Amino acid sequence: MKEYQTITEISGPLVFAEVDEAIGYDEMVEIETPDGSTRRGQVLESSEGLVAIQVFEGTSGIDMDSSVRFLGETMKMPVTEDLLGRVLDGSGNPIDGGPDIVPEERRDIVGEAINPYAREYPEEFIQTGVGAIDGMNTLVRGQKLPIFSGSGLPHNELALQIARQATVPEEAEGEEGEESEFAVIFGAMGITQEEANEFMADFERTGALERSVVFMNLADDPAVERTVTPRLALTTAEYLAFEHGYHTLVILTDMTNYCEALREIGAAREEVPGRRGYPGYMYTDLAQIYERAGRIKGIEGSITQIPILTMPGDDDTHPIPDLTGYITEGQIVMDRDLNSQGLNPPVNVLPSLSRLMDDGIGEGFTRADHADVSDQMYAAYAEGEDLRDLVNIVGREALSERDNKFLDFADRFEAEFVDQGFQTDRTIDETLDVGWDLLSMLPRTELNRVDEELIDEHYREDVGEEVAAD
Repeated sequence: MKEYQTITEISGPLVFAEVDEAIGYDEMVEIETPDGSTRRGQVLESSEGLVAIQVFEGTSGIDMDSSVRFLGETMKMPVTEDLLGRVLDGSGNPIDGGPDIVPEERRDIVGEAINPYAREYPEEFIQTGVGAIDGMNTLVRGQKLPIFSGSGLPHNELALQIARQATVPEEAEGEEGEESEFAVIFGAMGITQEEANEFMADFERTGALERSVVFMNLADDPAVERTVTPRLALTTAEYLAFEHGYHTLVILTDMTNYCEALREIGAAREEVPGRRGYPGYMYTDLAQIYERAGRIKGIEGSITQIPILTMPGDDDTHPIPDLTGYITEGQIVMDRDLNSQGLNPPVNVLPSLSRLMDDGIGEGFTRADHADVSDQMYAAYAEGEDLRDLVNIVGREALSERDNKFLDFADRFEAEFVDQGFQTDRTIDETLDVGWDLLSMLPRTELNRVDEELIDEHYREDVGEEVAAD
């Protein structure tokens, strides 16, 4: 292992050094400063005679007299089933005061791409306990379903609620000894210390930490560390899913901070910027993370991803949500207007979408009436929203009796279906029953998206009579 004292330039989080041998891309580096401390880094770019190294702990204290050692291997994550219940920093080191990790394996954090032929189509239902997701935008095992939020919206609370409540219902109902394990891998990037304290307090209070592995990269940690945190989390998830049969749910927050780190590193490398200053390869980089979700034929475990991103300026055409939407299978959209009305969680079901929902609901997955109830509520709520715009022009008195019922439906849909609080855990049966209570406000003749037999079975005449009386 050669040691060099040939640093030529220090720029932001990057160190440039001259070398006289071929150095591998992504190779791990140790930099020893004149005061004897050691920093870890990774080769970001390698050309003949010169390498660019991104330093995880920051470049403060590094000077031209520092020595550089190339370790001849890429960054690896020590993985073991004992990681469950542990809290690690953004570089994978324990910060919970527990014992050192004794790994069963050390795995490359870049991971191996899943062979498309070996992929199994995602279709088993995951119950998050959140009605707006389970009922209207269902999450299935192996899916990647991001949450599009905005600055100041309670996406962290929703992330914690999902981490706390998520289950695989049919597994829980199976025979004893046959049920599969469920684990949550939580990767936080660029969050404040206050947010980190809230996350940990909730994990410990609810006992969710016992089935979780938490990676914490704080806002004052180096930006370079943010680029490895999601890869460490996903490497851990792959090991638990494909070696030990766990159904893993990976929650990554906040992907906007991750992309800002990419932009910062790109600027330090003096790269030609792409849209709004972000690197031109950001699409490829995000795809390398998102595409690590999925199932493999013949293997019990699965990896489901919920990346969370805050849209700068609430702009869904911004490069981060725009590129994310191309790669993932839908999105859950949090709405500022619903939040200002006090709805929790403020999920707007109209622009939200789960592209794999149809394959994970219905008989044998959720309930036979799920698809019809969801379609009818979506149509009725959309009509109620359109009528709200009309009311602002002509007034409510100018509307017909039918239109007034759809307006009432929209109000009660938000108040009773969407607004459930962050502590309420609804089963899918409870979610669909609330849906039927709301649909029963409307005349039977208006339920044109629901099968007649289902209407006969679930429609509540007494609710319609109560609405008429009001």
